[in-house]
Amino acid sequence: MQSRIAVLSNAGGSGKTTLSVHIAYEMSLYGLSVALMDLDPQGSLSLFCGLPQPEPEQTLASVLNNDFSGQWPLEKCWTENTNKVDVVQGGMILTRVADEMVLHRRGAYLLGDCLKDHPISHDLIIFDCPATLGPLTLLALSACTHVLVPVQLEPKSIQGSAKLIEWVFHNSKQLRLDPQPQVMGFVPNQYDARRATHRQILEDLPTQLDQLGIHCFPPIRDSAEFINASGQGLPLHLYRHQHPAQADFKEVSEHVVQLIGKKVKRKK
Repeated sequence: MQSRIAVLSNAGGSGKTTLSVHIAYEMSLYGLSVALMDLDPQGSLSLFCGLPQPEPEQTLASVLNNDFSGQWPLEKCWTENTNKVDVVQGGMILTRVADEMVLHRRGAYLLGDCLKDHPISHDLIIFDCPATLGPLTLLALSACTHVLVPVQLEPKSIQGSAKLIEWVFHNSKQLRLDPQPQVMGFVPNQYDARRATHRQILEDLPTQLDQLGIHCFPPIRDSAEFINASGQGLPLHLYRHQHPAQADFKEVSEHVVQLIGKKVKRKK
């Protein structure tokens, strides 16, 4: 069965797009195909994947039209290194989509309906969501099989993520999603071991999440090289091949491979 992961956070700067992009590239190293879908009007995936800003008809907005023909606007990225990663780009046009959703009979289900009526063959779909719990995030929730939450190791971010989980459970019930998407886990992001607050929160967080039946993945370290890599439209693997932070994605990537359920080996 195709796995679909919604990368959710209700705070900006939590590392949603960084996490989405690096999981996608990791899957390509396993020989698995990935479709990255940008539900964020800011369109960050275009920057992170080295793609030019699209015309409106080449964004996810065209998919969510009533007259969608099934021709997904998939753009390949990092083609010098892989042919396994495609992107459906976002952009400001999605703000109009969000406004129009409330008038549509199947508003929150539009994306899931499109994937059912016009399926794509990728092993994994990753929904890179906006930093708000609004209509566009509902699209991803109703279409996904799993939810993954990047979180900064700051008290405000932890508190916000707790409310995010409440939102996921509440709306999954309200939308009568069957099966309901599973919370795959939290990924602590931008971890700086020199900061006492980060160390303390990271020590406490796994136990707190375990009480909710939620897994806590190892942290992604803070590094300016992530910003530098995104500025070049590349994952860290391609920008700084030997950088140690690549290893931070190992456990979460292995977990995604298990979800997909194919027997594959990672290229070195």
